[in-house]
Amino acid sequence: MNTEENLDIHLDIFEGPLDLLLFLIKKNNLDIYDIPIAQITQEYLKYLDVMKELNLDVAGEFLVMASTLMQIKAKTLLPEQKVEGQEDQGPDPAADLIAKIAEYQKYKEASQFLNQRFDVYKDVYYRGSPVFADSEKVLNLELFELLNAVKRAFDKLEDKGGVIVREEFPIEKKMDKILSLLGTREWILLDDVFVGETKRLGVITCFMAMLELMKLRRIIARQDENFSEIRVYLRPPQEEQQGESDGTGRTA
Repeated sequence: MNTEENLDIHLDIFEGPLDLLLFLIKKNNLDIYDIPIAQITQEYLKYLDVMKELNLDVAGEFLVMASTLMQIKAKTLLPEQKVEGQEDQGPDPAADLIAKIAEYQKYKEASQFLNQRFDVYKDVYYRGSPVFADSEKVLNLELFELLNAVKRAFDKLEDKGGVIVREEFPIEKKMDKILSLLGTREWILLDDVFVGETKRLGVITCFMAMLELMKLRRIIARQDENFSEIRVYLRPPQEEQQGESDGTGRTA
């Protein structure tokens, strides 16, 4: 199996534009009620570019949000002109967006709390090694955490212009690379997966190889808390066999 210039990646854990905005706000330690629109817009568009380069299905809502951010940014750059006696010109798109993000954050935090309570009581934990229960999601982190690692790998490349030179990068070879790294260590950092890659297509292929190994239940990526380092582990052999026997080889 070789990667070509047109790659299609489909993830069941795909979040929406409000998730991306929340991710950027928290990553930069920003006040949700005092967002620097120019900075957030620039970062949002960069992540959108990464998603497009990975050929992720970028839903229309992501593009609508990009348009909204650019509209708000343009409005903040224009001098405000007030005419005496003139009534309010309508709703403030920036205030509306902040209200939506704040409301969405409440529901997301409630959902995360319920998931944490489930994780606490759902299993018996065994001593000596991490336990990855069959009912547990393969990815215990947000999609944008993965994209952040890909973005960092892109930033270190030689071909920063975005032009993909046609070259064969077998997925199987990248899968072997990841498994080889894990062969001598208990875990590796997600960034280690991209070490040594000098071409954009090589990084993309490593990303696909990692997803394929997760789908085959060979590896798992975990994060202890938000924005902490992402570690990649080999799945215990008995769990690989269980996944094969019950046909649950799935990505979350």
